Amino acid sequence: MAKADELRVAGVRISHPDDVLYGEQGITKRELAEYYVAVADRILPFLRGRPLTLVRCPDGEGGACFYQRHASGHVAPELRQVEVESPDGERSNHLAAETLKAVLATVQMRVLELHTWSARRDRLDRPDRMVLDLDPGPGVAWAGVVGGAFSFRDRLAELGLRSFVKTTGGKGVHVVVPLARRHTWDQVREFSRALAAEAARRAPGHYVEHAAKADRKGRIFVDYLRNAWGASIVTPFSTRSRPGAPVSTPLTWDELRSGAEPLDFTVRTVPARLARLREDPWHDYASASRQTITRAALAQVKA
Repeated sequence: MAKADELRVAGVRISHPDDVLYGEQGITKRELAEYYVAVADRILPFLRGRPLTLVRCPDGEGGACFYQRHASGHVAPELRQVEVESPDGERSNHLAAETLKAVLATVQMRVLELHTWSARRDRLDRPDRMVLDLDPGPGVAWAGVVGGAFSFRDRLAELGLRSFVKTTGGKGVHVVVPLARRHTWDQVREFSRALAAEAARRAPGHYVEHAAKADRKGRIFVDYLRNAWGASIVTPFSTRSRPGAPVSTPLTWDELRSGAEPLDFTVRTVPARLARLREDPWHDYASASRQTITRAALAQVKA
């Protein structure tokens, strides 16, 4: 029997369910748990088999948060441990969320962000996606980010690659390219870096390929470093530890074009959005996962 200050959600104990995690909206641990129940069928395919990085916020959004990449100390039994061997042979244990109960266990841990690797535990040496993180600097309007996303979509299409888009839950977007597991991390990173360099070369007033903040005013940082071994991105349908309780949300390209903005997609709006959608915005993602980066594509970008 649950105590007065706890409840059970899908069999997982949530203590202090009325503690507020997003102060401005009054969103509690209970509501966050209910959100993940509502989106479980959507988020779990993007979580299964992937090592996690957790952003834990003991005092909720607005308080101090910290990253947890390794399984250390007490680990909730619902979470799976994954042994990871780095390229230099160092072994460590990471966490993975395979089930709804595992996701709810992260709510109990006051996790507000779930980030995943771009590779699965059975082939951590072979990424299955490439991500271009378009991160706007000061002075870049949302319309500029949208335009940048379409520019990369079109360039990737010229190179024979289909891409998908999602909000990051922040000010930017992720352009995601599913891949067959045939490339090394170095190969994917080389190609993504070449794309970022090409964009900065062709439109230096709009893009920058390095992270120096002094150079980012009025320009979009094309973060290709997400494609390095051990790097991660916020998983689709994860919340973010930001004001407004935003959610990183997959979109169709038409939705992005029609004026969708990051704070349209929150803990309170995403479940209703999913309920009214006739088709998954990324319904053809799996069919694109057999594509590869060809030598000709790399050579063309580097030309």
